[in-house]
Amino acid sequence: MTTNNQAYQSHHHLVLGGARSGKSSFAEQQALCAIEACSNGRLHYIATATYLDDEMRERIAHHQQRRGEQWIEHEVPVELAEKLQSFEKEDVVLIDCLTLWLNNIIFELGDDATNEQVEAVVEVLVKSVEQSPAQIIMVSNEVGLGVVPLGKVSRLFVDNAGRMNQAVARVVEHVTLIAAGLPLHLKPSNHSINAQG
Repeated sequence: MTTNNQAYQSHHHLVLGGARSGKSSFAEQQALCAIEACSNGRLHYIATATYLDDEMRERIAHHQQRRGEQWIEHEVPVELAEKLQSFEKEDVVLIDCLTLWLNNIIFELGDDATNEQVEAVVEVLVKSVEQSPAQIIMVSNEVGLGVVPLGKVSRLFVDNAGRMNQAVARVVEHVTLIAAGLPLHLKPSNHSINAQG
């Protein structure tokens, strides 16, 4: 896949895409390119997934094999904002992914979770990203292109995933959408459209 110099010279980068779109591979490429530019840099991988079943274990193991030993791995299913405070200017940090983290947050809050509770946690994360001196590359799923889910918790997740992606996109320098393994650079762009929803 062709990389774009613009994409990995930025401070923070949000990489969006659907399932199996190639977003994780693209984000890993960006992180590797970024660390090459840092003589004393360290390459960190934050996994937000939890080992729920054998299929998830296999998926995580596959990702670990692909990355290799250069990466310093951290398992952070919930306390993501706090973890980001521990990194330094020379660090390159890849988070994969924000939507799994959001799912974990909603699960922790329980069946009675409200939009206000979820939004408050997301706001803390966004501020932590803004304040981090490290270069952060975040992977997130674009979940708003399908049908509106019927269940209350599912709607809570989809609604807040969309709002979270918007909030993160507002504070990062680069946003890239991956479709069929191909990058579409949304930010910066020649046109500024302020969408709220």
